[in-house]
Amino acid sequence: QVQLVESGGGLVQHGGSLRLSCAASRNIFSGATVYWFRQPPGKEREFLALITSVGNTNVADSVKGRFTISRDNAKNTVYLQMNGLKSADTAVYYCNIARGNFWGQGTLVTVSS
Repeated sequence: QVQLVESGGGLVQHGGSLRLSCAASRNIFSGATVYWFRQPPGKEREFLALITSVGNTNVADSVKGRFTISRDNAKNTVYLQMNGLKSADTAVYYCNIARGNFWGQGTLVTVSS
């Protein structure tokens, strides 16, 4: 059974925007802190942002000011709004719920120069 599903990735031009979605099963989403990570080609997975169940957020310095995380508890979904995209943002983006170690399958974001 599918627990976490990311969507919204694709090809975007330098300077463009995308909004990624992470849809979760209600049984794992309720009360959970949700994380976004990314893994650029040939590099380690890196933390991007988190949001707690009550909406407190933390965004990595590397993307602060460009990326925003939010959640809609009624839809069991967390979003990652990405603006001012650069080629260095090309990566597979994953969402994660640490409690239970749930990961989605990832969504690919490719930024063309």
